Amino acid sequence: MASGDRRIILEDGLQLRLRRSARARRMTLRVPRDGSGPVLTLPTATAEAEGRAFALSRRDWLRAALSRVPAPSLAAAGAALPVEGRALVLTPAPLRAVAVNGARLLIPQDRAVGATAAAWLRQLAMTRLRAACDGLARDLGRPYRAIVLRDTRSRWGSCTHDGRLMFNWRLVMAPPAVLHYVAAHEVAHLAHMDHSPRFWAAVEALMPGHAPHRAWLRAEGQGLMQWRFRD
Repeated sequence: MASGDRRIILEDGLQLRLRRSARARRMTLRVPRDGSGPVLTLPTATAEAEGRAFALSRRDWLRAALSRVPAPSLAAAGAALPVEGRALVLTPAPLRAVAVNGARLLIPQDRAVGATAAAWLRQLAMTRLRAACDGLARDLGRPYRAIVLRDTRSRWGSCTHDGRLMFNWRLVMAPPAVLHYVAAHEVAHLAHMDHSPRFWAAVEALMPGHAPHRAWLRAEGQGLMQWRFRD
């Protein structure tokens, strides 16, 4: 749940995340496809009771939208987990460290499969993103200050004005070119903190022909969000 959100339960049992926004001009309801649950966004001056009534008036739409959300994929033994664009079967094994063996991702058998896989993915993501950002920042001629990994639901990356780059570690589950595109996108923000034509020209200079990788993320990215790593 995002900072500042809280969960409310409607009279008919539906659970929502209630979010206040100073930028919101009206009440809105949305159902993210990552399985995180419906979100009711209210302007700061709107009473919660008014928001509840609005949500109840849309309960048929809510239930229909929830029925279309794909079921989450559990990172458990036997599951085919996407890693750098290919499926690796999670397999407990008598090892001390995680290892890739052909089409299998071997997990030490005395550890929790999901949590161990997630930690390994985060480490791999940092290795890949640091290498990508180092080269891209050098090409751009703009250094970055730090790389931070998170598990965000709303964005794959961001760049702050002081040069901190944030990435969703789930990018390492996507094909390598997709991860590289997001790295190029955020590194380009070191020079242009907007999405102006100059910014997109910088992205294209850093990664020529990036459009298919951007399209892949839009079409397939939610599938990466569906993975759950709690055993």
